[in-house]
Amino acid sequence: MLRISTLIFLLFSYAAFSQTIVPVTDADIQPGQTVNWTADNIYVMDGFVFVDEGAVLNIEPGTVIKGKPGEGADATALIVARGGIIQALGTADNPIIFTMEADDTNDPFDIAANTRGQWGGLIILGRAEINTTTGVGQIEGLPTTEPRGAYGGTDNADSSGVVRYVSIRYGGSNIGQNNEINGLTMGAVGNRTVIEYIEVFNNKDDGFEWFGGTVNTRYLVAAFCGDDAFDYDEGFRGYGQFWFSLMADDIGNRAGEHDGGTDPEGGMPFAIPVVHNATYIGSGATSFNAENDVVFKIRDNAGAKYYNSVFTDFFEKAVDIEDVSGDSLTDSRARFENGDIVFNNNIWYGFGAGDNLDSMITKDWARPYFADAANNNWIEDPQYNSVDRGHDNLMSPLPESTSPVFTRPKAAAPSNWFKNVNHLGAFGTNNWTRGWTFLSEVVTGIDETPINTSIPTDYEISQNYPNPFNPSTSIDYSVRSNALVEITVYNIQGQKVATLVNGYRPAGAYTVKWNAENLPSGVYLYHFQAGNTVQTKKMMLIK
Repeated sequence: MLRISTLIFLLFSYAAFSQTIVPVTDADIQPGQTVNWTADNIYVMDGFVFVDEGAVLNIEPGTVIKGKPGEGADATALIVARGGIIQALGTADNPIIFTMEADDTNDPFDIAANTRGQWGGLIILGRAEINTTTGVGQIEGLPTTEPRGAYGGTDNADSSGVVRYVSIRYGGSNIGQNNEINGLTMGAVGNRTVIEYIEVFNNKDDGFEWFGGTVNTRYLVAAFCGDDAFDYDEGFRGYGQFWFSLMADDIGNRAGEHDGGTDPEGGMPFAIPVVHNATYIGSGATSFNAENDVVFKIRDNAGAKYYNSVFTDFFEKAVDIEDVSGDSLTDSRARFENGDIVFNNNIWYGFGAGDNLDSMITKDWARPYFADAANNNWIEDPQYNSVDRGHDNLMSPLPESTSPVFTRPKAAAPSNWFKNVNHLGAFGTNNWTRGWTFLSEVVTGIDETPINTSIPTDYEISQNYPNPFNPSTSIDYSVRSNALVEITVYNIQGQKVATLVNGYRPAGAYTVKWNAENLPSGVYLYHFQAGNTVQTKKMMLIK
């Protein structure tokens, strides 16, 4: 079984080096046509490429799509128009990647860490409800003269397809003054659309933005975006779960910029999504990014409902709810007083203005709500293993085992769409970003730390310790030069039960921890591959 796995890896690696470059323009996807993009090609988009009404774009796992550079009329983006369908079906082992033309996706260190705005992004437009005067809008990021940029309607159960296990990198190009493309833009997307396991990495504008609609989303990652991580407007009313944002230390604005509407500001329906299990990590309480001033800016008659979440490490404050004196139709104070802004069962910690209600909450009239013990808002350290924003793979998004995220009470979910988990925040003991996100490849260490600074002379892996173990064990390994490292665990029947490491590592010595609390006693094999070295060792779990 292990030999077959190694052969498959080698065959996949060969295929990656033999891919054909396929240029794509708007003329290549016609109305009513079904188009298939496959992993044996690299697709290079030039300009705005639309999936028109009646067209279907199928993208298979492992496919790489690149966007040519350009701004204004020369910008590049993939746009799913109203009535078009995208089936982007990546997997945890083979995600679909959208990136800039110059990116060598086989080398995670070829693009400078502060690169943004090199192409546009992914835009999905639907026929769900928005709260503008006409009920139809023209999507941000496209010229107002483009009729296929329209979104909105009355079908809240509209489907634009499935987008799953997709990484969107280095986007956000300008098409005009103050008009940049988000990583993933959703205009009036309906709730029969499936959007989950999506990463936006180093986008120049927002990571994710919703303009109205009812789409439900989970497992979203917004990393190092130049503006906001999660932005909504125009009556967005979907569900969200497992939203994770990590801000750069020198750029980025709010984790949540939540607007109700603009035309008019008091338009109905109000924007009141429900989010469970978010983790928002800012630029740092002492960072030099003053733009990362608050976690939440809530305004223009928007609501917001957050439960079972963690908000930490921001330069200034936690929550700013707009209050325009004498005008309840243009601010969000009325939404707060009507119960449309709810923060229950959340942890708050690490704010530059101070970890107390007087410092964290900008409005005097909102502080009693957060101080009310019945609302379960706790100011305490969530105990994340490490918060590190460098491209050194040493950050872990997982909390320590003693973290209050595991012991504080959880709020019940309003729908069986939400998954029932035993922790606050986006992570418990499972790093669900592992393997498929670029963030996990270069930033988020997977329960893994360097154990010395000397440069090893070989690629090798040591016997785990302790052995036998129950339920946790550690494994040391060394890398003599920058290399793709893979450590996988199999049971005695040859079935893979865990992936401990899957990504590039700089030269050095490391230790990785593994918790097998959900597995039965028995003999397990762990398989190490780095450079030309392949090693397999046994370990014993005894419960």
